[in-house]
Amino acid sequence: MLILVTGGAGYLGSILCDQLTRAGHRVRALDCLMHGGRSLLGLAGREGFEFLRGDLRDPDTVRYALRGVAGVVHLAAIVGDPACAKQPELARALNETASLDLLAAAQQAGVKRFVFASTCSNYGRMVDTSVLATEEHELRPVSLYAETKVAVERALLALPAAPLACTVLRLSTLYGLSPRMRFDLTVNEFTMELFVRKRLVVFGEQFWRPYVHVRDAARAFTMALEAPVETVAGQVFNVGDTKENYRKADLLELMSARIPDADVERVHKSEDPRDYRVSFERIQERLGFQVTRRVGDGIDEMLAALESGLVENLADPSHYNVRA
Repeated sequence: MLILVTGGAGYLGSILCDQLTRAGHRVRALDCLMHGGRSLLGLAGREGFEFLRGDLRDPDTVRYALRGVAGVVHLAAIVGDPACAKQPELARALNETASLDLLAAAQQAGVKRFVFASTCSNYGRMVDTSVLATEEHELRPVSLYAETKVAVERALLALPAAPLACTVLRLSTLYGLSPRMRFDLTVNEFTMELFVRKRLVVFGEQFWRPYVHVRDAARAFTMALEAPVETVAGQVFNVGDTKENYRKADLLELMSARIPDADVERVHKSEDPRDYRVSFERIQERLGFQVTRRVGDGIDEMLAALESGLVENLADPSHYNVRA
């Protein structure tokens, strides 16, 4: 298939573009290069890969990008609560309005599959975290980022299953190495701070989140594109592993065993707008998805890259969706 990947130069997108081309698909990556294009240099010139620089909000760019496309993976967004809070108008325009316009344009262009990157943070603050959130769980978005994701989800899931088969993937919090490195994601950030600065201040260590390696997340999109259409049309899948629900306290325990000389200051926080534990049985049962890396593996991977000097210039703005 010819697959359009929006946000193809991003943390997840750059890995997905590589995986899709290696799987034999043709890929057209659309990105405005807000964080630069170095992440795609390794793909430049590869057979079956095409890059298009453009803004998802421009209708002409979108129509051009969709020419001959069989499937769309829509990743492009202002990602994360802090980034959306800093640029709320842009976040709403890109994450919601432009996403809905892309969906309409894909229908008009005769696209057959549309896979949307959503988030498990849509579950917000669960009343009882002893109960795992399935895909039918109440959505309680508590941030602009999650609000925009829920809005697009509802539009996608309201469509008939044909001729455009839409699939929603609710991602766990990502971690791991990527050609477009990020150090504003919890596992990556904590590991870097503890290793480099030997000090970390942690707020609210008792609240739950699920985590998934960025390469495993990318595989989930490939699997959704390649699955029988009747398996994925009109469906929502949480992406991760049930055993990979952690509190910050759990992450710190894993990290402290590896970086024992670092100092951690724990600041109690009685309230957090997000606190959720998630079930991933559906994606395992229906798509056969299994994670290949766990958080401990991601920490080891990050430490090896930092120790070897493979990751440099840690203050580079391109490593962060937004700086504090």
